[in-house]
Amino acid sequence: MFTSSIGKKLVMGLTGLFLISFLIVHAGINACIFANDSGEMFNKAAHFMASTVLIRIMEVGLFAGIILHIAQGYLLELQNRSSRSVSYDKNLSNKGSKWYSRSMGLLGTLILLFLILHLVHFWVPARFTHEGLEPVSYSTGPVMHDMFALMKITFSDSWVVVIYVLGCFSLFWHLMHGFLSAFRTLGVSNKKYVALLQSIGVGYSILISLLFAAMPVAVHFKWVQ
Repeated sequence: MFTSSIGKKLVMGLTGLFLISFLIVHAGINACIFANDSGEMFNKAAHFMASTVLIRIMEVGLFAGIILHIAQGYLLELQNRSSRSVSYDKNLSNKGSKWYSRSMGLLGTLILLFLILHLVHFWVPARFTHEGLEPVSYSTGPVMHDMFALMKITFSDSWVVVIYVLGCFSLFWHLMHGFLSAFRTLGVSNKKYVALLQSIGVGYSILISLLFAAMPVAVHFKWVQ
């Protein structure tokens, strides 16, 4: 399961679909900032995710899925490179496969670097250090961390916004290949379903990536308050 090429691809497909579903939830929470209510909806959503026992348990599974997806991805990349020491006589370029399909290792590495930065900026303070976090409460509900205020501080730096947007750009191309590839790995081969999943995958990749990229840009330029 974890050593054969087929096994690695199956693990990549299953963990990929799990992470795809997680991105929908994460993007939905991020979109709460566009309520333009001084971060109330976003803070309440973030507090719910941080204080619910079931969500915290699922968080462990999420990190396990991320680590497994990354590890198997690099092992597959190394295996593919080592299996053919001599390059093809003729480079078919995009006629053979799309450039992002051939660059999943590079795109995945860029996403990993972006993910580490994102965890340092938000997850570590929210779960451990509480650095830069002030308490906030609303008319109904408990006292919670003001994650929206931390977001405004973090995205006040232009270089951080640029890194996040580049990370979202890499995520877009990674998803463009990974979405359909995950279903193909699990055995979807019917042309009708493949065409449908390809269309859904393109729409999903665009929507998710734009939502993630819009967040730091909107906060930086104070389009949301």
